[in-house]
Amino acid sequence: MSSQTASGDPLHRDITPPQQNTPATAELIRPRLRQRDLLKIYAWYRVAIALILLGLFASGISRGTVGTLYPALYLNTAITYAVLNIAWLLFLYPGRFLTTPLRIGSILSCDIIAFLLLIQASGGLDSGVGYLLLTTCAVGSLLLDKRMGAFLAAITSIAVIAQQLFGILIGQAETQDIVSAGSLGILLFTGVTALQYLSTHIRLANQKAEQERRQAAHLQRLTQQIVAQMHTGVLVLDGQGNAELINRSAQQLLGINRIAGGSLSPKFNRALNSLRKQSGAHSGLVEGAGHSQLRASITSLSNESKKSTLVFLEDNRKLSQQAQQLKLASLGRLTGSIAHEVRNPLGAISHAAQLLAESDSISDEDRQLTEIIFRHSQRVNRIVEDVMQLSRRQMTEPQLQDLCVWIEQFLTDYRAGMPAETRITLETPSHPIYARFDPHQMTQVVTNLCNNAVRHSHIATGRAEVVVTVSFVVSRECARLEVQDFGPGVADEHKDQIFEPFFTTQTSGAGLGLYIARELCESTRANLYYCRNQDNHSCFRVEFAHAEQVF
Repeated sequence: MSSQTASGDPLHRDITPPQQNTPATAELIRPRLRQRDLLKIYAWYRVAIALILLGLFASGISRGTVGTLYPALYLNTAITYAVLNIAWLLFLYPGRFLTTPLRIGSILSCDIIAFLLLIQASGGLDSGVGYLLLTTCAVGSLLLDKRMGAFLAAITSIAVIAQQLFGILIGQAETQDIVSAGSLGILLFTGVTALQYLSTHIRLANQKAEQERRQAAHLQRLTQQIVAQMHTGVLVLDGQGNAELINRSAQQLLGINRIAGGSLSPKFNRALNSLRKQSGAHSGLVEGAGHSQLRASITSLSNESKKSTLVFLEDNRKLSQQAQQLKLASLGRLTGSIAHEVRNPLGAISHAAQLLAESDSISDEDRQLTEIIFRHSQRVNRIVEDVMQLSRRQMTEPQLQDLCVWIEQFLTDYRAGMPAETRITLETPSHPIYARFDPHQMTQVVTNLCNNAVRHSHIATGRAEVVVTVSFVVSRECARLEVQDFGPGVADEHKDQIFEPFFTTQTSGAGLGLYIARELCESTRANLYYCRNQDNHSCFRVEFAHAEQVF
């Protein structure tokens, strides 16, 4: 999943656009999406109303209703109003109806003046043109703030009443028209107040919904980032076993850089199916990349539409490290007893054998026996020292380093302590390969592997030769270190035993070297295993954890 983010684009954007340096641009406001849509609809509505009013008069359909008192005034007003509305529409359209409150107020004022002239030209409110003012004031209450909306309704009501008073004074209106004008004013105020009340509550509800939506989107993005950065592998599988979600840790643990078509390997699916069939807790060990063992925990996710499976993958070495701490604590107490009960008598035996060998009265056969006693005393002493070294192992201090640079420095120091005829070949790429490990512990691991490779190559070929290779594993996104020898390799019956403590096929040695090397590798979640490389040569391979993983 690589890591995968949800879209957080809001449905409704802020009303204020990004501020610019010019004052004219600073005056602009960016209405909410619904306000811009309302302004767009109203602009088209104005054009349609103007054309309808002009068409009614020109066609004569509403003869006796509109334009009855001053036909010329009505016609000129309707034509001018239509032209202005079309011009306003053409002006607002390229800017996606972004404008200022002043321009919105100018548009609404133009509508009010035009309708008042049409009312005057039609002989009063009986023509019905006055009811168009309701739409104008309603739109004003939505596009402007509360005070401006109420002010617009008040001015319109006063203008209508004043117009009727003027008509009564000049004898063109009757007294009852004042009642109609007052009723229209009350209706304007009532409509504006109701719309402002509803608009306020709708706006608050929208703001709350927007806040909740943004919070949900933020939590979704946060959850995805957490899942993507988790050291625990997370898999979500559908009913057919295809991956719906896989985080980066799961890709690293399973050794897959990507999943073709969302399909996992058949072997891994069979392992999960066997865990599902277990009674009780669905948890067990499955094989991961690089000969590692993973602990998989399975949980069913079912809803009405589909059935999914949630799988958590953890490197089993975490549990092994906890057990290792207990084991080292017990081993420390054991080695204390060994040092007291074994090394002191062993030193006495070794010293007595040396003194006996220096005597002139013993035969050559007896001197050979003293050499055997001395040699095996040293071997037992090395075993005790290795066990004590293992129990005194310090805490791991992993560091992020370029493996190519580190191995070059290591081999420089290693060659200095080896015979001149020892041949060590290093193969590294030209670009850096980063890995996280403890340099001191890795020095001990690679020293042990190189010593074994030199010894087995010399026994098999007569040449002390070893090849060290550094590479990058694309499928797991991790570094790899190989130590290759030219010996016969490990026999098949011994492959499962070479990392066990005290196992050795040599007459010398304690059999703890590979065991300690693997323990040190696992402390930084690296895998050490034996294999044959592409040239069929025997080699030990160290696969490090992902460089970004923190222990």
